Amino acid sequence: MVNFAAWDRLVALSEEVPEKKVANSLSKDLQTLVKARLNTFVLVTTFFGYAIACRNGGWDWWTLVHLLIGTAACAFGSAVFNQLSEVESDALMKRTADRPLPSKRVKVEPAFILGWVLAAFGIVHLGITVGKTPAWIGAATIAIYVFIYTPMKKWSSLNTLVGAIPGALPPLMGWTAGGGGLAEAGGWYLFALLFLWQLPHFVAINWLCREEYEVAGYKMWSDGDESGKRSVSLAVAFSVGLALLALAAPLMGLAGWPYAVIGVLMAAWLVAKGMKFLKSGERQEFRRFFLLTLLYLPITLAALLIFWR
Repeated sequence: MVNFAAWDRLVALSEEVPEKKVANSLSKDLQTLVKARLNTFVLVTTFFGYAIACRNGGWDWWTLVHLLIGTAACAFGSAVFNQLSEVESDALMKRTADRPLPSKRVKVEPAFILGWVLAAFGIVHLGITVGKTPAWIGAATIAIYVFIYTPMKKWSSLNTLVGAIPGALPPLMGWTAGGGGLAEAGGWYLFALLFLWQLPHFVAINWLCREEYEVAGYKMWSDGDESGKRSVSLAVAFSVGLALLALAAPLMGLAGWPYAVIGVLMAAWLVAKGMKFLKSGERQEFRRFFLLTLLYLPITLAALLIFWR
């Protein structure tokens, strides 16, 4: 006899699997559209800015929660607008061709609405629940990233410097949300640390993806640098700058000397990795340099928090 109950269950399963796959696909596309993994760093630096500002008291968990929600919305909205502006260029690069917009899995109109909703919500939420200064900084971050940095990638290699500005503003948002003054040296030290850290980090990315960037028509410092010597020389120079910045913290009365030692050692490690690539010329060595920049940031920020004065 035919087991109709088993048959019905089999049919039900066959109908459930595609729906589950669609849901997973939509979830992944949404994460890609808002650059969820990349923007995790934004939230981490915002948190450290807040935590450092609150070292002398004033910590409020609800303020921190609202700060992270608003910052995330601003960052996610910026990411959507960035991809909307670069659909054609993304379609030319192997690593980005499968993104939701160039692959046409997501249409431009709903993505545009999503970007506006996220950006507007982020700014308004920060203004209402955290403060006007973090909200204004959030708005400035979006404006610089979307309207200056993104189009600048097509006509000037200085875009890396400009792009480092919105990337360095989140810890300043956290600083002001935690009660730090916008004119105080502590907040701008955090800005300088994030600004300078991004330069060797993105120089490494630029060179590792050099061929694809050139095909897409982006203007980068790595253009034409087949050997990688020019790029790694820049990366090493910026790493030396990070060491000097670490030494400046105790001299400015912002942090203790243990932080400076840790910061210098981490920067020296970057320099050593860069020099190793200069000697070997092996792509894998520059990739290791890039991965080390990812390790550098949380370690240095944690040391700064621990030894902040």
